[in-house]
Amino acid sequence: MSKTFLCVSCYFKGADFIIAAKEAGNSVFLVTSKKLEDKPWPKDFIDEIFYMEEDEEGQWNMKHLVSGLAHVMRTRFIDRIIALDDFDVEKAAHLREHFRIPGMGETTARHFRDKLGMRMKAQDEGLRVPPFAGLFNDEQINHFANTVAAPWVVKPRAEASATGIKKVHNIQELWEVIHSLGEHRHQYLVEQFKPGDVYHVDGLSKDGKVIFSRVSQYLNPPFDVAHGGGIFQTHIVEFGSADDKALQKFNKEVMKAFGMQYSAFHSEYIKSKEDGQFYFLETASRVGGAHIAEMVEASSGINLWKEWAKLETAIANNKPYKLPKINKDYAGLVVSLSRYKDPDMSSFQEAEIWWKMKEDYHIGLITVSKKRERILELLEHYAHRIFNEFHASAPAPDKSVH
Repeated sequence: MSKTFLCVSCYFKGADFIIAAKEAGNSVFLVTSKKLEDKPWPKDFIDEIFYMEEDEEGQWNMKHLVSGLAHVMRTRFIDRIIALDDFDVEKAAHLREHFRIPGMGETTARHFRDKLGMRMKAQDEGLRVPPFAGLFNDEQINHFANTVAAPWVVKPRAEASATGIKKVHNIQELWEVIHSLGEHRHQYLVEQFKPGDVYHVDGLSKDGKVIFSRVSQYLNPPFDVAHGGGIFQTHIVEFGSADDKALQKFNKEVMKAFGMQYSAFHSEYIKSKEDGQFYFLETASRVGGAHIAEMVEASSGINLWKEWAKLETAIANNKPYKLPKINKDYAGLVVSLSRYKDPDMSSFQEAEIWWKMKEDYHIGLITVSKKRERILELLEHYAHRIFNEFHASAPAPDKSVH
């Protein structure tokens, strides 16, 4: 039976989800920002598109969104609402709650969107997290600073990636940053900065259980890339290794604790250099960005966007869902800003190259091999070449830019 999916996205992304949802027999509606009207959305697979104007801070008016959807639902029924980006998770949850549409509600959505909420939930469930505190109460902040060793990072509760994060080394710097936030300080948290290697786990969850995941390690943590102008690199860890097993287990505990039922997910963890333990950093009920989804597909054959659409369709129709065959190849990803609008990548000819990035002022590659050592060798080679021949850098924004 055909269902109607409403996709919500304030960024241009999720084309594979839209196409797969339509090919599965659904009607597909899209709500996006008016300024994204000219983006190459797969319009042949979208039944209707609705546009929202943004305010000066790039936000949608939620009252207008609710009233607009109420008008649409007078003549059309919506079966599922899908948030295609991190910034749309709360919007979608609010709409589901208001119109009583099945799916993740606002309380659970906070676990996958609010960085303070997810840390508190993880801590309550006995999962390892770096020491942290909200910025609500002066006494609580001073207690944190006096009992937790510096350095610390001040993080927005609702931004994505490394946007808006500031590193401080003493209580004076901490209070300077807090005072600079003014009346917005309640939208931030402070957390101990733990040196270590950062990993991510990407996959799919169904009926409250992880049914597919890949564990990867950043060669350059997102914070370092955003704030140091580096080159973004990540790769699949060794299958069956201690790190792979530990993070598969840890991530399953996080998904269960947070109430994930069925969705794609992207979770991040840090392996502390001090004690060798993994600590939870954050998670999201979406497909990982920065072309991580393409790397996962290169490794496994699983297109997370497409399989998420098929999973949502199966759930909506109360039908079984089965994963396709899963490959076990190693893959690596390297991405950088480029000083050229259309960088010439013709000289990158290695047989392991699976994908080349096509985006203005960017350069990127995904490689695939049966041997992890070959992936690491290629990533190192490409990082040097890109840095010397193409690389450009820009400062990390204080706020997200749509």
